[in-house]
Amino acid sequence: MTGGDDDARGARIRPQNRPDSNWPSGLDVDAVVAGGWTPVPFRNFVLKIFSRCDLDCDYCYMYRGPDQSWRDQPRAMSRAVVGWTARRISEHAAAHGLDRVGVVLHGGEPLLAGPDLIAHTITAVREAAGPRVRVDVSVQTNGTRLDDDYLALFARHGVRIGISLDGDRAAHDLHRRTADGHGSHARVTEALHRLSGGPHRALFGGLLCTIDLRNDPVGTYRELLRHRPPLVDFLLPHGNWTTPPPGRIPDDPATPYADWLAAVFDEWYGAPVRQTRVRVLEQILTLLLGGRAGPEGLGLEPTAYLVVETDGRIGQDDALRTAYPGAAATGLHVARDAFDTALRHPPFVARQLSAQALAAPCRACRLHRVCGGGHYVHRYRAGSGFANPSVYCPDLYALISHVRRRLTADIADLRTAGAGAA
Repeated sequence: MTGGDDDARGARIRPQNRPDSNWPSGLDVDAVVAGGWTPVPFRNFVLKIFSRCDLDCDYCYMYRGPDQSWRDQPRAMSRAVVGWTARRISEHAAAHGLDRVGVVLHGGEPLLAGPDLIAHTITAVREAAGPRVRVDVSVQTNGTRLDDDYLALFARHGVRIGISLDGDRAAHDLHRRTADGHGSHARVTEALHRLSGGPHRALFGGLLCTIDLRNDPVGTYRELLRHRPPLVDFLLPHGNWTTPPPGRIPDDPATPYADWLAAVFDEWYGAPVRQTRVRVLEQILTLLLGGRAGPEGLGLEPTAYLVVETDGRIGQDDALRTAYPGAAATGLHVARDAFDTALRHPPFVARQLSAQALAAPCRACRLHRVCGGGHYVHRYRAGSGFANPSVYCPDLYALISHVRRRLTADIADLRTAGAGAA
């Protein structure tokens, strides 16, 4: 978007000018385009190849949230939908001159799709993309079915593997259970042993851990380190102003999640040797130093991914299901709609407008270029849509400030040492 935050064109799209609307439903895309906005092409595609799961996690946004549309989805993505999706990815890459795209195999639990459909999907997308476009494929799994056969399959196709693990047995099995109440920790750690300690170590993409304030932060982090992950991604539980996440009281100045993550930061940052990457902490450091972080969660980078459901419907981030039924839907389908059509869909446009789509309190905050308003999903409030700060606003401010103080002190020490050496 051209022009500053205060120009007339920017004012026409600001969500706070429509306090009673379900932002961004009232977004005038034509006005935004006329103001000089140019879309950023999609570079990542989340394929929901299987829409059911073999776990019944009590915090699951997919199956426990207000949007129950998964019940109407076919269990597995058909080969016809795979073919349409592959062609849409190929034409989008060609139209925008992309030489590299990412594909995430997702669910539900994607391994329930079976090896044949998984192999077919990877091959179809890569063949459609052709030799000029590199297709990086990853899979996000709960790990319960990750056996040697799947590891061999992923090795043949060069697929990176992310696994969900919430800590030790007590922490993990607190939420991540089967429908009959049995914990999944033993099966997941067995799979992690195969992945991390075997010949397919190079496929290990990292661990996804949903924060539970009842679990000790440093103990949880150290438990995750036992599996030698290349990356740890700590996930704030999805919630919003209307349905707050556990322990987060709207408008309460307490910062329980910042306190939790600050303890992890001190352990991670103060270690003599870096044992893993921690995505949220790396992003904060990068942004504080003036760099750019990936989209979603922090920073102002435009969202550049979409979701394809098992029936071929094109959607937004699945976590939007925690807001209200249909929040992630677009009405588009891969059989008839190009991905460029999705680029002009109001919710996708809103998530590419950088600071101009933030609520007024966010733009006035000195940390907004680091915080980015927080994860889009966490801004929802019934009556105003996503035209709000994150429900985690106090936590984000406190965590970023904590990291900033440590970083500022270290930079000051380096300057002092440099001046002494001179």
